[in-house]
Amino acid sequence: MGWVEKTNTAVAKSVVGRHFRLEFSGSKRERKGSRFLTEVRAGLATFFAMAYIISVNASIVSNTGGTCICENAPEAMDPYCTNTTSPAYAAYTICTQEINRDLVTGTAAIAALTSFCMGLLANMPIALAPGMGLNAYFTYQVVGFHGQGIVSYRLALTAVFVEGLIFVALSILGLRQWLARAIPSSLKIASGAGIGLYLALIGLTYSAGIGAITGSSTDPLELAGCDPSLRDANGICTSGKMRNPTMWLGIFCGGIFTSFLMMYRVKGAIIAGILLVSIISWPRDSSVTAFPHNPLGDSSFEFFKKVVTFHPIEHVLGAQDWNISGANAGQFAVALITFLYVDILDCTGTLYSMARFCGAIDEDTGDFEGSAVAYMIDAMGITIGSLFGCPPVTAFIESGAGISEGGMTGITACVTGLCFFISIFFAPIFASIPSWATGCTLILVGAMMARACTDINWRYIGDSVPAFLTLAVMPFTYSIAYGLITGIVTYIILNVGAWLIAKASGGRIMPHDYEHKDYWTYKVRGGLLPGWVKRIFQGKRDFWREWDFDAEELTSRDSYAMAKKKGDGDRASGISISGGVGAMPVLDTVITGDRTWEPGHPHYSVNEDGMGEMGYGNSFRR
Repeated sequence: MGWVEKTNTAVAKSVVGRHFRLEFSGSKRERKGSRFLTEVRAGLATFFAMAYIISVNASIVSNTGGTCICENAPEAMDPYCTNTTSPAYAAYTICTQEINRDLVTGTAAIAALTSFCMGLLANMPIALAPGMGLNAYFTYQVVGFHGQGIVSYRLALTAVFVEGLIFVALSILGLRQWLARAIPSSLKIASGAGIGLYLALIGLTYSAGIGAITGSSTDPLELAGCDPSLRDANGICTSGKMRNPTMWLGIFCGGIFTSFLMMYRVKGAIIAGILLVSIISWPRDSSVTAFPHNPLGDSSFEFFKKVVTFHPIEHVLGAQDWNISGANAGQFAVALITFLYVDILDCTGTLYSMARFCGAIDEDTGDFEGSAVAYMIDAMGITIGSLFGCPPVTAFIESGAGISEGGMTGITACVTGLCFFISIFFAPIFASIPSWATGCTLILVGAMMARACTDINWRYIGDSVPAFLTLAVMPFTYSIAYGLITGIVTYIILNVGAWLIAKASGGRIMPHDYEHKDYWTYKVRGGLLPGWVKRIFQGKRDFWREWDFDAEELTSRDSYAMAKKKGDGDRASGISISGGVGAMPVLDTVITGDRTWEPGHPHYSVNEDGMGEMGYGNSFRR
């Protein structure tokens, strides 16, 4: 037995192993295949894949101007300091640079706190940080560039703070968990694949990728990959497309090289690719340097040379504006409602998709272990993050990098959180990982997440079209929430319409392939309220203890179209035998698309104990 096996075995047998339910820990619910050193490597992979958020989030959010004030005179006709020739522009720019440094520290701090708590308390390999897409929504659609939006930066932070508290209440009452379970199966699967495409788009663009594509004035997207000096004010290449050496460095050393390592199951492949590209990019006198000889490059290199430093949060710490009465009341309400409807789908959908990607979803219940705690940590992260000046915190889709490395327990998230904590003091190093070092990593993770497309029910239009729109709209609108909204609305229109037509025609007009439709009901297993709330109402003093799930929560046959047998049916297998020896087994679970369980169906029958049985006719399929 080598040192790796000895280390894994020793940790598994320890208190740490039992808490995180590593394999061989002796826990009743140990996670098969989990190893301590694999979890550590996975945590490092997740960190390196999402370390760019330290600098990217700070760069995006600082575009709001933060708490800076543009002190131009009225006659200057530039109240937001957008004109480089205005008198106050230079001072305003210096102020935004300070905001940027504050946000570097704030981003690393909230990512460290929430990721560690997610791992320690929820035992999930999912890291959290201010969300890409959410930060852009916060900056450009709510606050606006240099504060030109409908809500001020301070008031927007107040709305985020209150939103987080509302999310905590929704998580305690189980409403977020219910929403995640109630979304139709095809939409949930499509959301994971859509997030994969969203990741790939991020990896292909400039801000956090290799810069192979960009927006265009004539087309939605356009081929890019040119030197920065050949881009116009909108980031569009005027010439020299696909000739940027940093893009090719990212493609071959960060993409092709990593892909080869993954093909041969080399451990740490993703980390190796990111480190290789970063180390090549750090020397200044090269064509692929991350520190070009210009004012921005000089400033970045001076920060990089500090190696170890701590920059305190001076301008955005606790910057909320609590004057939400009078003229501010309307703006506050707009900001709060906006963040609520976007984040409740964005944050919930991302967390659920990451739980599915790591294999934690129970296909029977549609939930995952520790979901209530996970959603509460996510919600508290939103509130605490606003105190650090950050937009809403969410489960990070780059967690897929660590999950792909074998992360299965909370140790992965704890390691990522510790790395973010260290990065607070080594911010010059971690903030200097170039975007082209992580771009292809995001594309590879997106490719792995997109494999979920094969599980979508493509046979029935009522399931496939909403699913396709979900996965397509997410990357095209740069918003997970908009993708889910589009899919849910389309699903309701198509399937409610088909149901109304069927009712009106007495079942004579039915959609083609309706028998292949995925079964759905709003009466999800476990109901609306979480188990601990039900146990309080039942008068159980030890309400915090988990009881037998089937006995406590499987009380509605309509929720699953299952018959709970009162006799000696095999509860473990879900099969009971009726009619004596040689009789056909009766399944207690509904077959996807099978409607024979419905009362009134020709093959529906009632057995001796009064429960409906499913007959077997032409509609039965496997």
